Amino acid sequence: MADNHERPALGVLPLQLESAVPVPEPLRQNVLVTSLNTLVNWARSNSLWPFPLGTACCAIEFMAVGASRFDISRFGAEVVRFSPRQADVMIVAGTVTTRMAPAVRRIYDQMANPKYVIAMGVCTISGGPFQGSYSTVPGIDNFVPVDVHVPGCPPRPDALLYGLMRLQAKIRRQQTVGNPKAYS
Repeated sequence: MADNHERPALGVLPLQLESAVPVPEPLRQNVLVTSLNTLVNWARSNSLWPFPLGTACCAIEFMAVGASRFDISRFGAEVVRFSPRQADVMIVAGTVTTRMAPAVRRIYDQMANPKYVIAMGVCTISGGPFQGSYSTVPGIDNFVPVDVHVPGCPPRPDALLYGLMRLQAKIRRQQTVGNPKAYS
C-alpha cells in the first residue's frame, strides 16, 4: 500500500500530534486536519449541477460528455438540471443571437448564488464564423460574466471536461467561509 503522506490532496494535511499522550498508529494514519473553507470548497466543486443552454452544434458535444466514454459523473456534474433555480453552473454551447441574449441573461439572473458560467465553443465566445453579423452577439462576455472559456468549433467533449476541471480548481481557491460577498 502506498504512503499517501507525501502529497496532501486539496490542502488536507495528515495529523501531526506532538503530545505527551501516546496516540495509536491506526488513529495517527486515519485522522486528517483541514480548514472549513477547504472542506466546503471541495464539496461545492465536486457537486456542480449544470444548466445546459445548447443552441447549436456544440450542444451535441455537450451531450456526448454524459456518455460512458467521457463520463461527466466522475466530476460530480452528472445531475443536469433544466431549472435555473436548481443549477449552479450554466454551460452555454452554441451561437447566441441578439434576440436570445435577454433570455440568457434572465436565466443567469434566476440562478442561485454562487453561480458560474462556462462558454463552450467559438460561437459563444466570440461569434465564430458569424462574427460581425447583425444578429449574432460577439461573445456572451458582453452581458454575462464567464468563468471558463472552452474554445473549439465544436470543442471535443474532453475539452469541456478540462474546462469543468478548471472551474473546479477556481472554486477550490475561493474564500467562501466567513465571506458575505461569496453568496451575493
